[in-house]
Amino acid sequence: MRHVFAAFLIAALTLPASAAPTSAAQVPQSSAQVQLTFAPVVKRVAPAVVNVYARSVVQTPMNPLFADPFFQRFFGASPEFRQRVQQSLGSGVIVRADGVILTNNHVIENGQDIVVALSDRREFKAKVLLADSHTDLAVLKIDTKGEHLPTVDFGDSDRLQVGDLVLAIGDPFGVGQTVTMGIVSALARTQISASDYQFFIQTDAAINPGNSGGALVTTDGKLAGINTAIYSRTGESIGIGFAIPANLARRVVEGALGGGVKLPWFGADGQPVTAEIAQTMGLPRPEGVLLKSVYPGGPAASAGLKTGDVVENIDGVDVEDMQALNYRIATHKAGDVVKAHVAGTGQPRDVTIKLGLPPENPPRDETLVSGRNPMAGAKIENLSPAAALDMQMALTAKGVVIVSTSPGTFAARYGFQQGDIVRSLNGTEVHSVGELVHALNASGGHWSLVVERGGQKLTLNVDG
Repeated sequence: MRHVFAAFLIAALTLPASAAPTSAAQVPQSSAQVQLTFAPVVKRVAPAVVNVYARSVVQTPMNPLFADPFFQRFFGASPEFRQRVQQSLGSGVIVRADGVILTNNHVIENGQDIVVALSDRREFKAKVLLADSHTDLAVLKIDTKGEHLPTVDFGDSDRLQVGDLVLAIGDPFGVGQTVTMGIVSALARTQISASDYQFFIQTDAAINPGNSGGALVTTDGKLAGINTAIYSRTGESIGIGFAIPANLARRVVEGALGGGVKLPWFGADGQPVTAEIAQTMGLPRPEGVLLKSVYPGGPAASAGLKTGDVVENIDGVDVEDMQALNYRIATHKAGDVVKAHVAGTGQPRDVTIKLGLPPENPPRDETLVSGRNPMAGAKIENLSPAAALDMQMALTAKGVVIVSTSPGTFAARYGFQQGDIVRSLNGTEVHSVGELVHALNASGGHWSLVVERGGQKLTLNVDG
């Protein structure tokens, strides 16, 4: 059967309470200890886990035939649409007593009417302070009229260890608040595709649709993560769930309350060090990130890093791929200083790196393509280091990139995808958003588009 990653409305997983050294961990020594309960922790934390309902109105064609570009072009028919109300259900976590709530972006995405239901069944309309698709996190605010709500404190997710007990609290399938228990199955999972900053806590605590945005808490009641996705053949829990670590979630909340999320950058691209690479470079073992390109004037370059260097850890925490490295940087602020242990070229050394914000040069000039052309409905922007970082593309990428496509539009039906780079139109290279928009409108009814996707060039020819 096909394996599917589902960014469901998923339940909250938990990080372990203390993350003391392994030597401090204990196992039950008596039947009395085995009968110890998590009820006091649940009683304290559960009131701070809420339900989040997002209602959106979507348009669907009354007759799918009229939505086909071929039919429209030759018969001059325009599709007729009907409106349909769509509602999503997820969970959220109160992280500030005045009504600040953390959830997943995919829970509230495109929602025009968002309602938060507290554990005591009171309901509040919520305002979106921040919806960040790159981290798949969103921050909401409800008006408590001065009342102080129960909260869950952030834990330090870096102190989590495999084998720690965790509790997942959420509302699976809308049956009501539910608590499940499991362990931390793995750390630093980076190939989940649920957000651009791919770095997840894996747990076997049962997570099902309706739990997304809920709290992953440690046994001392601290927030370890926000549940975001599951790996499943059926869409239901099989014991493989993923949560966004609390340290990144904390940064997003700080950004929402302080003018927006501005995550720093490292200023380099790299790849995992394989056994073959390690042998070729004379490294004792395959570990770290081999730098393939270093952006001139960026933080890495300013610290003296070069192509061919291997970054083995950041602030003493091992990094095995670029996603893990970017996550370590994203938990900091611009202006912070991190220490990296570097090998590869020359003697192993410790390097101090001052982080900054990626440059937006050229400006993004984000534009929604309109009119009667194959790209109508595509949101496009100019590539810069900042835009490339947001989209997890090579920092040196240049040109015009597709950010998203609206369902049911020409761009979506012709198969354009997020991350596509438009290289040329009708034989003329495209360098900026302005050039592309002008060329689309002046094409004379013929469009020959060359698009780069995943290193391959694809061609689309349309007449109409």
